[in-house]
Amino acid sequence: AQAALKKLEEDCLPRQKKYEDQERKLAGRNSYSKTDVDATFMRMKDDHMKNGQLKPGYNLQMGTEGQFVVGFSVHQRPGDPGCLVSHLKGVKEKLGRLPKNVIADSAYGSEENYAYINQEQVGNYLKYNSFGKEQKARYKPNPFAADQLGYDPEKDELICPTGKRLIYQYTFHTKTENGYLAERRCYEAEDCNGCPLKPQCTKAKGNRRVEISFQLKAWRQQAWQNLTSQKGQKLRSKRGVEVESVFGRLKEDWGFRRFLLRGIEKVKTELGLLCIAQNMAKLAVS
Repeated sequence: AQAALKKLEEDCLPRQKKYEDQERKLAGRNSYSKTDVDATFMRMKDDHMKNGQLKPGYNLQMGTEGQFVVGFSVHQRPGDPGCLVSHLKGVKEKLGRLPKNVIADSAYGSEENYAYINQEQVGNYLKYNSFGKEQKARYKPNPFAADQLGYDPEKDELICPTGKRLIYQYTFHTKTENGYLAERRCYEAEDCNGCPLKPQCTKAKGNRRVEISFQLKAWRQQAWQNLTSQKGQKLRSKRGVEVESVFGRLKEDWGFRRFLLRGIEKVKTELGLLCIAQNMAKLAVS
């Protein structure tokens, strides 16, 4: 029995070492490529098979002004929201300051990003996920959406379209991958039984529950006011021309669609050289 146990332990050691090595390579991610362990599997815009195939790659972030690249960064996460803060920190570290205003599309309108630009006293021109729909002439807000419910600050209660009250239950916090703590307040309706509008309001069998962040709601309102102002409309019209044209030149005009080097540090160097080339090309025609 002891000999069998010893053999089992010996067989498990290589496997344990293999798992530890894989965990080290993952570094908190959920995937990595065997040919480039720094690359993460992501869904690419170029999906020729149209099956959502995952491919190893990097998430590139770039900030421009007058189509000159003023900052770039390379990330190992697929989503854009969690990249903005570290990208702006890198810009600040290299340039000594941040731009007066930050204009970005709706992918970046998270509470964490709003909190950072508010902390740095930067102009809030970050779109949020429903901003585009709100600008359409036929847009009608959903009266049952959490951010559209009425609020009684004296009693700290939400009010549904039928006039019923949602009573405060508790507060909890969520943490992003970057460590940002977001506060959420939970409210529950007193009694939804017999309400004729319940099918439009909630799919829950019981009473309607709502989780809401008043801070996020306030920052979105601030963003809406900035984005719909005369200055905001002008900045929005320039955003696509600004950064998208730079990506267009790299990918379409220069045909750069794949990195030639492997490893995140080498990829940063390669992208940096491309950004220098973009700035030089822009300077030559300006």
